[in-house]
Amino acid sequence: MAKRKTISIKDVARESGASLTTVSLVLNRRARRISPETRQRVMETANRLGYRPSRLAQGLQAQRAGVLAILVPQIRRAFADAYFGELISAIHEHAGEAEWKILLEVAYPRFIETRQHLELFDRHFVDGLLCLGVTSRDEYLRDFARIGTDSARPVVVVNNYLPGVTLNHVRCDYHQAGRLAAEYLIGLGHRRIGLIHGASEVQTSWDLRRGFEESLAEAGIDLPASRVEDGLYTEEGGAAAVAALLRREPALTAVMTGNDKMAVGAISALKESGRSVPDDISVVGCDDMHQAAYCDPPLTTVHTPIYEVGRRACESLLELIEGRQQSVEETLPVYLTVRRSAAPPRATS
Repeated sequence: MAKRKTISIKDVARESGASLTTVSLVLNRRARRISPETRQRVMETANRLGYRPSRLAQGLQAQRAGVLAILVPQIRRAFADAYFGELISAIHEHAGEAEWKILLEVAYPRFIETRQHLELFDRHFVDGLLCLGVTSRDEYLRDFARIGTDSARPVVVVNNYLPGVTLNHVRCDYHQAGRLAAEYLIGLGHRRIGLIHGASEVQTSWDLRRGFEESLAEAGIDLPASRVEDGLYTEEGGAAAVAALLRREPALTAVMTGNDKMAVGAISALKESGRSVPDDISVVGCDDMHQAAYCDPPLTTVHTPIYEVGRRACESLLELIEGRQQSVEETLPVYLTVRRSAAPPRATS
């Protein structure tokens, strides 16, 4: 079988009747002073011939590696987790569309202690970094704090942020998520409502709690400490948290959880204790992951656009790398998805 001839920039120049310089400027998107007609002719010729730019040549010319890194936290089975999987899939797909490669790293203690998060940039292994699962304990992120418009190490925090540290971020509106859940439960007639929040070192967990408490307070409903529990963002944590809440407050009629995994755990524990959902107690989650529609009962939850957050974070990182913007602080809207895990409280005599 004959080997297919590689189409070069010289072939495009010859076939289009344009100079090598003109073709190079057009193909590298730096043709501001070249007429639209010439740009169109060059691009049509390149497409017809099947020209594919050399990523190595482009990287050398732009002094880039053509690689983005995703840094995930050191947690059990991070790559198998539905939440992280959704974010990583979105980032990988968008990077692939833009012809960038992805490097996956785990923030093990030694990785941070030996400053490999900086070495990724300093040794030109990557051009940008996306940080997932960030918490307030991740002091290494201060190494990436923006100073003016400095973007020598472009970094985007994905679906969280650190107050007091100027970092690029794209996240969901968890404050609004808390408000929506509380307003829905209040509208159903609930007054004895509990909250199972996520890990306290995650800022968006506090945002959700603040929104939840605000809506309750506006309706004249207290949220004492006895009605709040940390579910650690896990199914096991959700199950243990709802059990602890009901030991302290057996008359609770509704619970909101900071993610769907905790809601699944809470529903399981409630069933094991002989309580029916939603007849005895209503449960509202947060995330609207794929599995939420297939719970028993199907989970009412706040939809947070996790996939879109991953995609926008990747898109924003590329814009930072290419100098098309200087900073990113974006919050995506959320909405309530009503299913069957929440209902009006049972009337008491």
